[in-house]
Amino acid sequence: MHVRRDSRVVAMSQWTAADLPSFTGRTVIVTGANSGLGLVTARELARVGARTILAVRNTDKGQAAADGMTGDVEVRKLDLQDLSSIRTFADGVSGVDVLINNAGIMAVPYALTADGFESQIGTNHLGHFALTNLLLPRLTDRVVTVSSFMHVFGHLSLKDLNWKSRPYLAWPAYAQSKLANLLFTSELQRKLTAAGSPVRALAAHPGYSATNLQGQTGSRFGSRVYDAGNQFFATDADFGARQTLYATAQDLPGDTFVGPRFAMRGRTGAAWRTPAARNRAKAAALWTLSEQLTEVEFPL
Repeated sequence: MHVRRDSRVVAMSQWTAADLPSFTGRTVIVTGANSGLGLVTARELARVGARTILAVRNTDKGQAAADGMTGDVEVRKLDLQDLSSIRTFADGVSGVDVLINNAGIMAVPYALTADGFESQIGTNHLGHFALTNLLLPRLTDRVVTVSSFMHVFGHLSLKDLNWKSRPYLAWPAYAQSKLANLLFTSELQRKLTAAGSPVRALAAHPGYSATNLQGQTGSRFGSRVYDAGNQFFATDADFGARQTLYATAQDLPGDTFVGPRFAMRGRTGAAWRTPAARNRAKAAALWTLSEQLTEVEFPL
């Protein structure tokens, strides 16, 4: 299978960030762009001419990342664990072509966001849900949300999304948030289509890339396991970010889920998702619940 770019054909098995088209004149927002996959994603888009906004919680780290990039790069504060910060950030954006919902936390100890959400569903889903809907009236091209192959282990509990009734388990909570990313993408695309909007919603997963995301479990044993996994099994951040960049740059149908062919490795293309991630009724119900929790509604 091939995709066409700038009148030449690039085999999907060979596609890398070097094949990115020019983004000159376009504005891209990348959340969590101070390290890992977000840093590589922002760096590559800035390299090909995008006005790139690094939306980060720690602006000092964000500026350090920006200093290593070429092109038009700007750092702005965004705390996805605080709805007031999300609203302030969105109010400061006059226009954007591409929003990349990249930031995330993984398998962390139990904690609450500023608004009382369990931190993983709050950061990975609800924060990006609010941000996306607040920016939609000023967004022209697409929303790309970074999910994970870990969604295959996810169970979405609409009755206890924030783990108030269930004993908290870090990995199931992470898997739930990544399943929520895919349900959000599907329902967003349905709403965009119904509204006659040209904006597309897509998702991507990096496979297993070695980043600092794996070092936040709060467990010394867990950190050692991840260190070993990163050393012997993981791909690098450039490979992981390639999936996001492909979803950002290529002419793909809305609700496409991009990832490596063999879950963790292989050519970039449309990835498999579970039946649970294709459940339209669950996606619609999650959307309604997310609107209630964040007090942010679909604006189109």
